[in-house]
Amino acid sequence: MTVHLRPVKERDLPLLYRLTSEPDSTGDFQWYGWQDPHRLRRRWEEDGWLGEDGGILVIAHAEESVGMISWTKKVANRASHYWSMGLIVAPEFRGQGYGTQAQRQLARYLFDHTTVNRIEAATEIDNVAERRALEKAGFTREGVLRGGGFRAGEWRDGVLYSMIRSDLADEA
Repeated sequence: MTVHLRPVKERDLPLLYRLTSEPDSTGDFQWYGWQDPHRLRRRWEEDGWLGEDGGILVIAHAEESVGMISWTKKVANRASHYWSMGLIVAPEFRGQGYGTQAQRQLARYLFDHTTVNRIEAATEIDNVAERRALEKAGFTREGVLRGGGFRAGEWRDGVLYSMIRSDLADEA
């Protein structure tokens, strides 16, 4: 089972909406309420979801779109920045390793095509599947973010993971 990452196509917009806006598809840890149904299309028409400060790619297996992965530029200080990434895999494809492969591929891509030294990802502490996927992808757990995110009417603890450029060298 191999996945590849590719730019968002117009035909992917319904999947992106489903994964970010429909409670049955977002999963227990991604439902943040209803959103503007046109925002995804507006951004896609603007830049195809690929910009200097981040983007979205589709996670694909063969010709099937199985999810999405995103990254956002975060300022570390006046002289540097890092990337924060996240993903959502469609419910029917979860638990099959697509997320792990996508996270590893995006990290390699970002290290190969940008000068950043750090990529981070966070998830809710109870999202055991995502924590395992990040660890399998080569991310290191850094710590707990107490009360770090608000979802479903309450503040929830998160877990922060990171990968730095030299981690890939250790892998080779």
